[in-house]
Amino acid sequence: MPMGRNQRLTTTRCTDSPESFCDLDLSRWKEYDDVLTGSLWLLGARDKSGPHVGDYWGNFVPQIPNQIMRRFTRQGEVVVDLFSGMGTTLIECRHLGRHGIGVELVERVAAQSRERIAVARNEHGITTEVLVGDSTSPETVEQVRAALRRLGSEYADCVFLHPPYHDIIRFSDDPRDLSNAADCESFLAQFRLVAKNAHDLLRPGRFMALVIGDKYSRSEWIPLGFRCMQECLDVGFQLKAINVKDIQGNERGKGKNENLWKYRALKQGFYVFKHEYVMVFRKKPSPGNVLAAD
Repeated sequence: MPMGRNQRLTTTRCTDSPESFCDLDLSRWKEYDDVLTGSLWLLGARDKSGPHVGDYWGNFVPQIPNQIMRRFTRQGEVVVDLFSGMGTTLIECRHLGRHGIGVELVERVAAQSRERIAVARNEHGITTEVLVGDSTSPETVEQVRAALRRLGSEYADCVFLHPPYHDIIRFSDDPRDLSNAADCESFLAQFRLVAKNAHDLLRPGRFMALVIGDKYSRSEWIPLGFRCMQECLDVGFQLKAINVKDIQGNERGKGKNENLWKYRALKQGFYVFKHEYVMVFRKKPSPGNVLAAD
């Protein structure tokens, strides 16, 4: 029987046991061979099944939201992606039976993503919605809250952040676009606003995933991932994991050209990026250590 949009699990004890925030049956834990628990993620080439297509610069691989949602959400819960791009997370929401709300700054990209998401299989009968907005702004937070209420929820049960890696790829001419930030400090100031909004939208005791990489600037490695991690910690998140993901085979979406970068590395004395981070954070549980029902 398909799961309706208001069909949700209710009060759950918030413990460190996965049963409180996912559908994994630990009595059968040996059967979950494809569920990652190690910090090195060798995911291989991008999954291009269904409507997943790697034609949008900056897309992350569908395997990332698939892994995070299976570990940290249950069917019928609500996932929010504050940099939804071409809809990778929301496509996986439909595949896995989670409701999805995405925020995309560029209206054209949002419209294209809605078309792509709409053709994804949806045997669970869940709801997805893509909002056009700036994820740094209070107005966008209110849009997301209104979408959550339409799903009968006060909070998101999981949040994804996959921001631009500063200016590695320019996604638009909009000055609000984080890829247009004047410098790294400006980028981090804008990102901090998004992290704060993510914290406010997330249900206490639940999880957020940050997908981020580092960058080079003027022959210097800029640890953008760890600086974004610190911003998340500063707004109140607890760090649960730093996973290192292999990006070989997915370089196009990160602005890489293998031969050019190998030449530059040999000439200038650095190493070519072959990884990015999938960082997992948790919002501290509410007093009483119980996840409140909607």
